[in-house]
Amino acid sequence: MSTKYGQEDYWRQAAAEYAAALERLAWAYEADPDQRRDLVQEIHLALWRSFGSFDARCSLRTWIYRVAHNVATSHVIRQKKRNALVFLTLEEIEAQQAPQNVEESADRQQALARVLALVQGLEILDRQPILDYLEGLDAESMSQITGLSAANVWTKIHRIKNVLVRQFHSGGSDAK
Repeated sequence: MSTKYGQEDYWRQAAAEYAAALERLAWAYEADPDQRRDLVQEIHLALWRSFGSFDARCSLRTWIYRVAHNVATSHVIRQKKRNALVFLTLEEIEAQQAPQNVEESADRQQALARVLALVQGLEILDRQPILDYLEGLDAESMSQITGLSAANVWTKIHRIKNVLVRQFHSGGSDAK
């Protein structure tokens, strides 16, 4: 790369500034902790590769979110295909049936887990704008990431928020 700021420099900046946001994004797309770690690694690798062609036509932040959402969406699609038939060991079945001690969880953590479950239940195309919104992106950035107009992005976010609020208050977990 002929510019002063190279692929490695962009990746280092992205990793330093957006690591927590990328972790949260992965959390919304993948519930399994091991698979989520793999997804975060996939995102970082894709970002590093993508910076070879980054031409600054959009902000670095917009580029990072665009690449991360594309990788996460591809991950979910691959997982759906891969998990058509899932077989569990006896230990896994017992672990799923083990009662969880809700009293040990803080109210905030419980609420956050419910919100994340609701977001995970959304269609892939609905996850992206609401996650961008929760990360504080502006309408222009979200428009560049999603390919929708800013007005359409805000309309979509408004609808998604209404669905999430209704589901959260009803205690449901099906946000579709």
